[in-house]
Amino acid sequence: QVQLVESGGGLVQAGDSLRLSCAASARTFSTYNMGWFRQAPGKERDFVAAIDWKNDRAYYADFVKDRFTISRDNAKNTLYLQMKSLKPEDTAVYYCAAVYLGKAWYYERANRYDYWGQGTQVTVSS
Repeated sequence: QVQLVESGGGLVQAGDSLRLSCAASARTFSTYNMGWFRQAPGKERDFVAAIDWKNDRAYYADFVKDRFTISRDNAKNTLYLQMKSLKPEDTAVYYCAAVYLGKAWYYERANRYDYWGQGTQVTVSS
């Protein structure tokens, strides 16, 4: 089991950058595939980015390509999401999620992740 705690959200202006972090409790963090999702008020939880346990493969939603970068530091049990050129439509609560590498990984599907953080609010003003 793993506990996830996101941080780094805040209020920024359009065009600014932010880096979100997700600290994992498990010493076996390196055995989890990880993802970032976001949820705006009144909307469904959307896939943002995902990265495999080996830090080899990364996947992105079309709307964040070339603006967001997902990474992880397995030695620090931490997942990151570097966001640049932020837009007002990026405003949402951002969640990190984990699923054990031994399970089938459908990285875009929120219901295929087993562990979730509490979320961190990102607000982008125009």
